[in-house]
Amino acid sequence: MRARTAPLVLLSVKVQTQTVPIGPARRRGVAFPRLALAALAVMVSLAALVAYPSAAAAEPAGEGGTAEMFRQLDEAQRAWLDAKTALDASIAQQQELAVTLASVQEQLETESEAVGKIAHNAFISAGFTAVSGIVAGGSADAFLDGMILVDAIATREANLVRQLLDTRKSAEVAQVAINQEKAAQETLLAEMDTRKQQAQQALWAVGGGQEVAGFSASASAVAAASPRNASGGWSGESCSVYEATTGGCITPRTAHARDQAQAAGFTRFVACYRSLEDGGQHPRGRACDFAVQPNGCYCGTAEGEAKDYGTNLAAFYVFNAQRLGVLYVIWYRQIWLPSSGWRSYSGCCDASSMHTNHVHLSMY
Repeated sequence: MRARTAPLVLLSVKVQTQTVPIGPARRRGVAFPRLALAALAVMVSLAALVAYPSAAAAEPAGEGGTAEMFRQLDEAQRAWLDAKTALDASIAQQQELAVTLASVQEQLETESEAVGKIAHNAFISAGFTAVSGIVAGGSADAFLDGMILVDAIATREANLVRQLLDTRKSAEVAQVAINQEKAAQETLLAEMDTRKQQAQQALWAVGGGQEVAGFSASASAVAAASPRNASGGWSGESCSVYEATTGGCITPRTAHARDQAQAAGFTRFVACYRSLEDGGQHPRGRACDFAVQPNGCYCGTAEGEAKDYGTNLAAFYVFNAQRLGVLYVIWYRQIWLPSSGWRSYSGCCDASSMHTNHVHLSMY
């Protein structure tokens, strides 16, 4: 990872001892410019070091965890988010089915009442309707008209009965579908709990994972949502977007999350791609490190305004996690997971490993 600083230029001067075959005055005249030039070079070098952080100071030493821990976190949180997407879709489907069932049950009640009246009339007339009585005592024309009327009534009554049976069947189908969604939800909830435990055990294995209070900062800036796939979830993405600060590449979703933070006012130095293979997401273009110091340096432990900046940035990503596809956030010895909220993070033993000088973002 490279710091966004001006290039460091070091001037060196090789001072050589030389015998000059002239008087003392001339030797002093020659020696003074050489010493002055050497002193000037040292001053320029020191000024450059003061003005710009060194490469070592401007680059996090590491994430403070093991490759296996990062692999487990990646696997667990991606699977948890997939299950959460499926659970949300199932709940939405169940709600739609419940509305359908309520409508069908209302229709069923109305139709049952109508069919009940038909049965009652048939019972009290002992098989003869008022219309059939009128037909029997009339002329031939009246008889024919009466038969048409009787047939129409019979057809209407038969249709009502048939419709009632169809409506009852629709209610049964809707109820079965609701029960199936509930069963699917139980399976998804079990999967989410398993993945939650997997992530916590990965943190426990390296001395972290305890429940913590998190940070008091809250966020209200709403990020533009990242595109989702047809099922409402997150698709895998390749490292295809050029990143100027590192010369590497990041995924479109990662670039979008970075840009949304900058649009929200978090404009201090950020670098995402890192070729060092540590089991995390940097080499895959799915992670970014946001410096919190105004000069963009990943150095020291943030205090005061710099710490507030990091806390507010972490809050922004937690608030917009579902919109952006956030896998986890690490800040100031704590890690936020979609499955578990804030947990302790035991990165050791420098400021970069403990993430007290930068906010780490990992993306799906």
